[in-house]
Amino acid sequence: MPRPRPAAGAEPRLSLRPLLAPLGLLLLLPGAGDCQLHASCGIQKCTTDFVSFTSHLNAALEDFDLEFCKALRAYSACTYRNSKVCRGNLVYHSAVLGISDLMAQRNCTKDGPTSSTNPGMTHDPCNYSSHTEAREHQGGEKTPAPTYLFCGLFGDPHLRTFKDHFQTCKVEGAWPLIDNNYLSVQVTNVPVVPGSSATATNKITIIFKSYQDCTEQKVYQAVTDDLPAAFVDGTTSGGDGNTRSLNIVEKVSGKYIEMHARHIGTTVYVRQLGHYLTLAIQMPRELVMAYEEGQDLQLCVNGCPSSERIDDSGHLPLPVMSKLLPQGSAAHPRSGYTLETAATKCHEKMLVKDIYFYSCVFDLLTTGDANFTAAAHSALQDVEALHPRKEHWHIFPRSRAGVVGRDSKFFVHLGLVSFILVVFL
Repeated sequence: MPRPRPAAGAEPRLSLRPLLAPLGLLLLLPGAGDCQLHASCGIQKCTTDFVSFTSHLNAALEDFDLEFCKALRAYSACTYRNSKVCRGNLVYHSAVLGISDLMAQRNCTKDGPTSSTNPGMTHDPCNYSSHTEAREHQGGEKTPAPTYLFCGLFGDPHLRTFKDHFQTCKVEGAWPLIDNNYLSVQVTNVPVVPGSSATATNKITIIFKSYQDCTEQKVYQAVTDDLPAAFVDGTTSGGDGNTRSLNIVEKVSGKYIEMHARHIGTTVYVRQLGHYLTLAIQMPRELVMAYEEGQDLQLCVNGCPSSERIDDSGHLPLPVMSKLLPQGSAAHPRSGYTLETAATKCHEKMLVKDIYFYSCVFDLLTTGDANFTAAAHSALQDVEALHPRKEHWHIFPRSRAGVVGRDSKFFVHLGLVSFILVVFL
């Protein structure tokens, strides 16, 4: 029902201009501020969507506040997603302040439903893929599918970053893999062999941050020999009974769990193989990049610090230095494996001699623990399950002279692996 009108004959539609004034005319003029906008900053689109959401509203109707608050929350969520790429943009910061003022004026709560980009479609704010579909309906325009990125950590430890850079690192102690506005992941690594700088992961902590009304904050923690199928509060899902935008699925009891976060389009695999843990994550690029200036130390985003690197330029180093090894040094005395037996063992699981194969050999020569063979194999399986681009699944080692790693040069390459072991162990 319409609300009582202040006077007979009053206009049935009330102007929204006083309500939109805190946003500034700069935001409402097409093209305004373009000179300041970075190409990847989406604030103009956020503002255009907000105007579209509210242009048909009648401020005299009873449901005006409800719909206006939905539009403001959608606007706020859009600016939040652009917080990283729009940093330092005056239009963006004006919009953020304007949204805050309007939400205070209309008594809008921060958590709650958001506007759909098309009144005729059902938009689930707790389903990331639904966000994408909703954007496609705006103005009938087809938008590019979201780009998903992959990060994985396994073995001694070997890191595959969101940029598909492959590194072998020391990183003893607690280190952040991911720390953005939606998700935090921290791993703790311990030495695997006395006197060695090589480490492996024995603890993983994952924090899914609260998001609108989709889920409250949820914390997951796994340690060696304790891989639970529940969050630390004992629950197995986030959100209410109908939404359940976040859930844990146990695949192998005590050995392998998956976490699916629909609201942020993210999937996480955690495994225990032998005494150590592995991790694999798929996440949308726009959310991966949604972090503040003080959150730059993220191994999945920027890799390991140079002082923590064991590898050479992102790949296991190869042939150049192998000739410096004394004859007979190919066998690592601590591991019980020779180059040949380690290669044979790894080849049982991995037929393609890519970086995962060489990482397996490296780990066997370092530790003598055959469980690292299974860890490398599972890590490659996780890539095949979560990495969106099949042509990038396999990474082949490179030397300064170019791509190497074929069968004819295999033992020459492994010679340098042994050289590294001598230097770092």
